[in-house]
Amino acid sequence: MADPEGAVRQAATGPAAHSALPYSDTIQVRFSDTDAQGHLYFANYMVYADEVASVYMEELGYRAMNPRQAPCYIFTVNINCEFLEECKAFDTVRVRVGYSRLGRSSADLAFELYNEATGAALARGSITQVFTDKETRKSSAIPPAFRDAIIARQPELA
Repeated sequence: MADPEGAVRQAATGPAAHSALPYSDTIQVRFSDTDAQGHLYFANYMVYADEVASVYMEELGYRAMNPRQAPCYIFTVNINCEFLEECKAFDTVRVRVGYSRLGRSSADLAFELYNEATGAALARGSITQVFTDKETRKSSAIPPAFRDAIIARQPELA
């Protein structure tokens, strides 16, 4: 009989543990980030991805941390996450992020989370962003300077 848990565990620790996503940072799991079962509460995987993505966007010149300085708003319209391995309190998590698609007014930001100590893949997914005019709140083109900065870092998206 097949062992689906073993297959997931093997895939989580295999070659995918060395991601090509261009930006990463670490976060230590706080006890308060866990649920009653003692592992990272499911929504916090997305919180971690969003926190690191925001820093990456700042590095690319988009003032995500100060919307008043940003040329437009960014609405998150879709999030997906595939959970691969358990993450517990006090683990150090390596979060990798990068864009996987650039449209005219939307983009997909990919994320992957790894256990820093073991290299095990914990989760992976994507966040779909829609760039919007601040006044009308309707979709607008990705700001050219931000698009150029993304492509400079990830030329495969040109």
